[in-house]
Amino acid sequence: MAIYLTEADVDRLLDMELAVDALDEAFKARAVGEVTNTARSRMPIGGGSYNLMAASWPAKGVVGHKSYTAGPGGARFHVAIFSTNGDGLLAMIEASRLGQVRTGAASGLATRYLANGGPISVGMIGSGYQAETQLEAIASCCDVTSAKVFSRREESRDRFAAAASERLGIAVAAAGSREECAEGVQVLVAVTSSVDPVITGDMLSAGMHVNAAGNNSWLKRELDTSAVVKCDVVVVDDVDQAKIECGELMRAAEIGRFSWDEAIPIHAVAGGGHRGRTDSSQITLFESQGLALEDLAVGERLYRMALEQGIGVRLPG
Repeated sequence: MAIYLTEADVDRLLDMELAVDALDEAFKARAVGEVTNTARSRMPIGGGSYNLMAASWPAKGVVGHKSYTAGPGGARFHVAIFSTNGDGLLAMIEASRLGQVRTGAASGLATRYLANGGPISVGMIGSGYQAETQLEAIASCCDVTSAKVFSRREESRDRFAAAASERLGIAVAAAGSREECAEGVQVLVAVTSSVDPVITGDMLSAGMHVNAAGNNSWLKRELDTSAVVKCDVVVVDDVDQAKIECGELMRAAEIGRFSWDEAIPIHAVAGGGHRGRTDSSQITLFESQGLALEDLAVGERLYRMALEQGIGVRLPG
């Protein structure tokens, strides 16, 4: 019998440690060919789009998809998990919170694999819903000693700094500009909905790691081309998806400043097939579009836990 998990159920079951561990396992499984992921497809529906992305993990006995409509009224997300053994639907999961946490977890893992070791400070450009779990995940994966945050509205960055300082137990300060936010940090994060770049090449310094996590549209860029060119190592969550969604890499490739042969999938780094950073002075970049594989990996964990704990509504059939 399938179960339905609400946002409240997900919030009760899910924490960052679980999400990071689930994604790490999934990336390593993909590195050895155990997982299949298909890129997101978008169907126009007047004022918005219907979005569908799918993945399978036969070794876990699951296959599934995330689907959602996005438009002027926002977006509502659901993850459906099916059995690969002929048992049909296993779970339907409301997935706004799931998506927020797994997006942060992907950046946290990338930072663990690509940033220089030792204590780090983090610069956050963006202070919205997704920014909360970006900093939380990096702090869970690395030794974060301090952070700075910048967003266009002073009250938003002040609120984020105060809340994050209390919740994470690290000193988070509001910065007065993007440039100030990037100055002196070892990790720089962009998690915005900006159409125009918020990170420029002159904001990057030797040894820095950058996470670009806010954009999955070819119409938007969080990094300008000079910043992309300045990065020595470029890692993506999926090359095929980046080719149709990663605006900054698409733009750089179109004008001959970047080759897709340079893009390294995160599963190759997690699985040990690629070293990622090879020198402490290199600038590394992780471009996160968000994968169905990530939703399936976290959703499968939540499904198993919900069964064990008797959480969720049993669906007929």
